Amino acid sequence: MCDSARLSRRTLLALAVAAPASGTRPVLGGDRLARDTVQAGSTTGLPRRLTARSWLVADHGTGQVLAAYRAHRRLPPASTLKMLFADTLLDRLPRGGRHTVTAADLAGIPAGSSLVGIRAGTTYTVDQLWQGVFLRSGNDAVHVLAHMNGGVARTVAEMRAKARELRALDTHVVSPDGFDHPGQVSSAYDLTLFARHGLRDPGFRSYCRTRTADFPAGGGKTFQIQNTDRLLSGTWGLRAYPGLIGVKNGYTSNAGNTFTGAATRGGRTLLVTVMHPADSTNAVYEQAAALLDWGFAQGAAARPVGTLVEPVGEGHRTAPSPTSGSGAGGTVAGGTVAPGPSTGRLVEGAGTAVALLAGGAWALRRRRAPVRARGRHRE
Repeated sequence: MCDSARLSRRTLLALAVAAPASGTRPVLGGDRLARDTVQAGSTTGLPRRLTARSWLVADHGTGQVLAAYRAHRRLPPASTLKMLFADTLLDRLPRGGRHTVTAADLAGIPAGSSLVGIRAGTTYTVDQLWQGVFLRSGNDAVHVLAHMNGGVARTVAEMRAKARELRALDTHVVSPDGFDHPGQVSSAYDLTLFARHGLRDPGFRSYCRTRTADFPAGGGKTFQIQNTDRLLSGTWGLRAYPGLIGVKNGYTSNAGNTFTGAATRGGRTLLVTVMHPADSTNAVYEQAAALLDWGFAQGAAARPVGTLVEPVGEGHRTAPSPTSGSGAGGTVAGGTVAPGPSTGRLVEGAGTAVALLAGGAWALRRRRAPVRARGRHRE
């Protein structure tokens, strides 16, 4: 075997990341998104105190990444992974459909999970179950919907396929709820892809922007649930962010705080993802708000440092504005399970070619040591 064939995995990965900007690009969205330093077309006004381990701000309509830090770093996602769960299942069950929950539906929920308060023997509509997912980040609601979809294992497999379809190659799904499990990871880049895709669906937009809802308590009674997104609700010492339209927050003791948000100002919608800031619980929201403020201040003339890729087969399709038709009356197509996604095409949709090296940077990333499962409280 020649010396070149004996290159270590670490060396191959280093070569992939260090590949020149011209020619074939190994990094989805652009080479700059793989760098370990802040990438921005202009650092004027960029928030100085950003303690997150990874973050990204992008234009929803164009897909341009305006600034990023370690955008492809693979980290535990906590409940922000529920965006992929919704991307995968939201259009498969009619919102008015009803389901009487069984004890089997609630089996296997990790200890320490956030719960919306689903009870075996009580009947819920699909709409109410999705409210439990989006507002309270209820793992009990996730597991009931997963069982309605054919089981947790099938749902995990379909979420993995959906991630490939969306070209979210940093993501590895182990459970549908986002709870800490060995090897369950995503990235700021992928979470932003999930949000952008979801916001194209009126049902997704309706759920993620809902602040309160009445939830069944059994016996014909209800109780109110509130959205745990503090930038949406304006709670815990934070003001509601002007123009915020969702989308999902998360927390576990292992993942720390994670947040992906979207806001509209002056007809322009920006997306932001912040993962694992080192400060207090509110830091994830404060840093997300600061990045949104910076992005809006930059205006449409901001120089991009990368791009959010389109799903497989969608090429250069422009995302519709998430502000159109996004009222609470949005509907979800009912019932039919969509055919499995194509996973063979990896052609860059917005001007950046993809090169998956033999063995690939993705394959190498997946062989990293698994994340320890030690999370407890989550939102």
